[in-house]
Amino acid sequence: MIVVHHLNDSRSQRILWLLEELGVPYEIEKYRRDPVTRVAPPELKAVHPLGKSPVITDGDRVVAESGAIIDYILRNYGEGRLQADGSEGAFDDYVYWMHAAEGSAMPALIIRITVARIDPNAAVLSRLDENVASQLGLLESALSRRDYLAGSAFTAADIQMSFVAEFAAARFGLENYPSIAAWMKRFQARPAYKAALARGGPFTFA
Repeated sequence: MIVVHHLNDSRSQRILWLLEELGVPYEIEKYRRDPVTRVAPPELKAVHPLGKSPVITDGDRVVAESGAIIDYILRNYGEGRLQADGSEGAFDDYVYWMHAAEGSAMPALIIRITVARIDPNAAVLSRLDENVASQLGLLESALSRRDYLAGSAFTAADIQMSFVAEFAAARFGLENYPSIAAWMKRFQARPAYKAALARGGPFTFA
């Protein structure tokens, strides 16, 4: 059985949600951040050398990194569900957003808040703000034309990108991004999303 090594207030919440959407049985091993440093506990290094979450174990196999975990679960347990078909470029959009979440969007947000925390007056902040606006603007544009990232159907790409919307909403606000805000409201209303929250515990960005 899959075991999700779940760190509070982390991207591992997406993995719980994916498993709930698929109806795949799983267990949770919970870990808590240090209340002061917000760093993951050292016990996670016993699961994976980097000591970060998300990470899952499935029998003897250990899988880390959000995108790799989602791909592993879909290949082995998805039975074709939550993946885009090949029509009208939907699959290309699906693949793009699956990679953009951690490859472009989240780094832009994380770098911006990290620099501001170190130096609130850093000259580079204006350029970082432009990068954040570009990332969110692209997402806004995509969602202004459709309900979900790969078209009319909800897919795992929406799960993968969900943390970007929730993080941005919490740190920057979504007043200028109504389509992102509406999309976030849609996915947060899904029963599987709520079930994952109930099992995973409080999640700051929800």
